This record gives sequence, structure tokens and C-alpha cells, in this order.
Amino acid sequence: MPDSPPESPQETAETNTVDIKKQVEDVIEMIRPALQMDGGDIALVDIDDDSNVHVELHGACVGCPASLMTLKAGVERILKDRIPEVNEVLTLQ
Repeated sequence: MPDSPPESPQETAETNTVDIKKQVEDVIEMIRPALQMDGGDIALVDIDDDSNVHVELHGACVGCPASLMTLKAGVERILKDRIPEVNEVLTLQ
């Protein structure tokens, strides 16, 4: 059986991005019920080339004074702990 050709750097980067996106989506699904219990929600918007995760907060999270703390001390900490490639979590506001 012949060996498959090696992936190009671009193909490898695209594969890694897809893998990271799936992992991020899985972690967000795990976090979502806690936010929903307080009337909020979170949605993944994008993951940029620097491995920054962009999310959008919904519901009670919008305009909540504690949303930045929730984002950084909660969501970002959990994502970075479970997915070392994640650099930072940023929100659209």
C-alpha cells in the first residue's frame, strides 16, 4: 500500500484550525448551561490566525457588569486549560 503524500503546511494549519474549532465548540457547549441558568448565553463567532477565540454574549450577559469577569476568569480560563492552543477569548461588544 503506497504512503499518502505529506500534507502541505497550509493543509496542516487548516486541519489544526478545524480541530481546535471543534474542541472550542465542545467546551462552549459544556459551559453554556451555567450561563443559561443566569439568563445569558454564548456563541462562538470565530477563531483567528493567532488562536484568539471570538465569542458573542447574549441575553443577561449583554451589559452585565460581571460579564468581563465571567469571560476572562470563567470561559477563557476553562478554554485555555482544556485547549492549550487557545491564546485569548475576546467578545464582540
